[in-house]
Amino acid sequence: MSVILAVESSCDETSVSIVKNRNILSNVIASQIKLHEQYGGVVPELASRKHLEMVNPCIDKALVDSGLAWGDIDAIASTVTPGLVGSLIVGVTAAKTLALVHNKPFLGIHHLEGHIYASYLNDPDLEPPFLCLLVSGGHTSLIHVKGRGVYKNIGSTRDDAAGEAFDKVARLLNLPYPGGPVIDRLAKEGDRNAFKLPEGRVSLPNNQGFHPYDSSFSGLKTAMLRLITKLKEENGDNLPIADLCASFQYTVAKALTKRSIRGCLDLGLTKIAVGGGVAANSGLREYLTTEAQKQGIEVFFPPLSLCTDNAAMIACAGCDHFNHGVRSSLSLGVASRMNIEDVHKLYKE
Repeated sequence: MSVILAVESSCDETSVSIVKNRNILSNVIASQIKLHEQYGGVVPELASRKHLEMVNPCIDKALVDSGLAWGDIDAIASTVTPGLVGSLIVGVTAAKTLALVHNKPFLGIHHLEGHIYASYLNDPDLEPPFLCLLVSGGHTSLIHVKGRGVYKNIGSTRDDAAGEAFDKVARLLNLPYPGGPVIDRLAKEGDRNAFKLPEGRVSLPNNQGFHPYDSSFSGLKTAMLRLITKLKEENGDNLPIADLCASFQYTVAKALTKRSIRGCLDLGLTKIAVGGGVAANSGLREYLTTEAQKQGIEVFFPPLSLCTDNAAMIACAGCDHFNHGVRSSLSLGVASRMNIEDVHKLYKE
């Protein structure tokens, strides 16, 4: 049983959490949505400056909320990859400083591995092997979780990530950033069958290095652009916003569900865990759960509070590795990208 304090600062949330194995003792999240919404997306320089401002208050609050002292903490963890380099540096520097000052081991955590562990926090009995559908603003991946730190990426997006597609379609509809939550809300008021849209099938031969479980959302985005333009020509600005949102969201949910179930069955697995910001989408939750049950597949979703970036998932991953004797070097740097299959490079057994 280990207690880990973790820092997450890979994008636009400054978060610090203290976790005991799979139990959250504190989880502080300082969101930057208000800062970036006027630009329609995350501005890296502004994000790193805000992390610098918020990281120490978040550390202090996490410790107070947990009721623990530094002597109760076994190790310090931080996201080191992937992410915005400037933002990552802020969190990693803070974590390494704490490790040095308090003489604690340090663990560098892969951000996507953290999203996998978010489902562990909601279900203490979840264990590999299983398939993880990781869907966010920057990633759409199908990951075969074979064991602790042992991953195989069986599918990725060939263009826009699912969350990115939500943001871009929201912009086409003059809806606020981030697009996912507002489209989800409006979709509940619309008819998901109002407009037939392409699911973005990828039909490239495997010998070119592409996976049969890859996704593509650029075609869907273009179809939405053409549909919105056509409707404006016919009706002016009086658009059926709710129906457009519902049809778009349903199409994304179908595309992700088909690939997830096919991958799960092909691998002989019976469990799918979903992580990332789009895991909060009610349309995906409902459709994937319903279709998976028809195939005898169990689906695990993290609570809504753990779908977006948070340090609790980073701390949970840190606990699992720490309990198995894993540590990272204090000389470990940050990286904007790293394949999750190379996660072992972050650790020294």
